[in-house]
Order: sequence, then C-alpha cells, then structure tokens
Amino acid sequence: MTDTARPDTFFSTARGRELLTQFDAARVPGHVAIIMDGNGRWASKRGLPKVAGHRAGARATEEAIGTALETGVRCLTLYSFSSENWRRPADEVGALMGLFVEVLKAKMDLLRERDVRVHVIGRLDEMPVATATAFREAMAETAGNDALHLVIALNYGSRNEIVDAVRAIAAEVAAGDLDPAAIDEESFSAHLSTAGLPDPDLLVRTSGELRISNFLLWQIAYTELYVTETLWPDFDRDEFLAAIIDYQHRERRFGGR
Repeated sequence: MTDTARPDTFFSTARGRELLTQFDAARVPGHVAIIMDGNGRWASKRGLPKVAGHRAGARATEEAIGTALETGVRCLTLYSFSSENWRRPADEVGALMGLFVEVLKAKMDLLRERDVRVHVIGRLDEMPVATATAFREAMAETAGNDALHLVIALNYGSRNEIVDAVRAIAAEVAAGDLDPAAIDEESFSAHLSTAGLPDPDLLVRTSGELRISNFLLWQIAYTELYVTETLWPDFDRDEFLAAIIDYQHRERRFGGR
C-alpha cells in the first residue's frame, strides 16, 4: 500500500504507464479474487527457505491491496491459507502463522488510514490462538472502513463452506424455521461465509497452475478466469493492472449469447 492518490504516480514504471493508456476506469471489476500461488517455488529458485517466499508474498499482497485501491476495485479476496495447507511441514505452517500476526500488526495503521475493511472467511476458530486473535482484532478495528473490503480466506475450503451452509439450512428446516420449498440460490448464498458480498467478477491465479483448488466453488460460477505464469511474489502492481485490463477486453454473457 502506498500513500499516492493518482494512478499515474502509483503506476510509475514504463510498463505501468503504458498499461494505464489501456485502462478503462468505468469497467473495473468490482470484486477480484486471487489464488496466491508460487511462494515456495519463488524461494526454491533463489536457494532460500520457504519462509522467505512467504515474506516476499506478503509484500506482493501489499502491492495487490494498493492496486485495488488505486484502480477502484471494491472487494479483494485473497486465498491466504487453505484447509488443506495444514498438510505442509509443521515448521513452515508455524512460520506462516507467525507471519500473519507480524504483518497485521505492522500494517494496521495503514489499513485504517486507507479505509480498508478486513474480513475473514474460513474456520478461524481452528487457527492458533495468536493468529485468530490478530485477525479478530483487525476485523474489529476496521469494521467501519469502506474504501476496500479485504477478504482473507484463512483455513478456508469451499467444500467445507458448502457443507457448513447445508448443515445450517438443515437445522433451520428441522426447527421449522425454514420451508424447504423456499430454498433457492439466494437463500443458499445467504448461508455462505461470503454472504452479503458480490460474487467475484475476476479470479486470478498466479504460477500457471490450471486448477481452482477448492476456492469459492459456488461463488465463481460465472467469474472470469485469468491465469499467469508469474509467481505470487513477483505479481506486482503492473501485473495486477494487466489482469484487470485483460478482464476489460472480455464480453461477459453469464450463460447467454
């Protein structure tokens, strides 16, 4: 994140300025979701430990937030830690949990200054106490902010989310509070952790992998997909702007012709 207020100063490289000539401020995706992949490979290519890749990834996250603010994206959802990521080595997971706390504390003042609201989706109560506490405090301290809704998918898995929604709906039906005939797409969406948020307009995946990885399976039914070979730590503001411009060149049909 930066304190700049004009896109032409924020995107200061030659590539960034050239991309700005193609950028249409009237056709910005309202909600961008990102599968942030490639931290480990970035570190391995440099002979560094994986935690170094995660630290570099944290800087890319800062770039992404700044880019969203400068371009007018209203909601940014970041896949930070999946429910499957617990299978990684314990030392890597532990370092990542500590990094979450460190970055949140270091950037809290800037999040408040830039009017960024933090929200977490996923099973936060299953996270280490210090990590869960840091995110709960961040949500509480930024709850009134409005320039950008920053959604962190943490200990998140879309299948878990859908199962949790089904359980909640089943409980309401069993209690007589919900008529099964009244269940539709809208009521189902209201039971997901993203309730109240628009579905993503654009889903970005870095590192070139061609899979969804159990991310927002319900919500991305008609989302535009953008895959780049760039590893997440190298996904800077210009790369993000290029993804937005690619989106702007598409015709969204939502199943129609």
